Amino acid sequence: MAKTQLNVRVDESTAEAAKRRALQRGMSVNRYIEELVKQDAGEVGRTFVDAAADFMKQYASVFAEEFDAEQQRKGHR
Repeated sequence: MAKTQLNVRVDESTAEAAKRRALQRGMSVNRYIEELVKQDAGEVGRTFVDAAADFMKQYASVFAEEFDAEQQRKGHR
């Protein structure tokens, strides 16, 4: 995959923290930041899936009733 360069300005303490954390993990600061962004982006997807699962739990009986009614209308039961 092609790489794109980003220039990011952060305060000195944030930069030092990023360098320390990357060093602790045995990776470059670039890789560390890339992994953080990927994790953050993944959490959005996970949040959506969790919300969808909660929705289905709350409304499962409604869907089941509608599905059963539809099956009965079609003569499948």
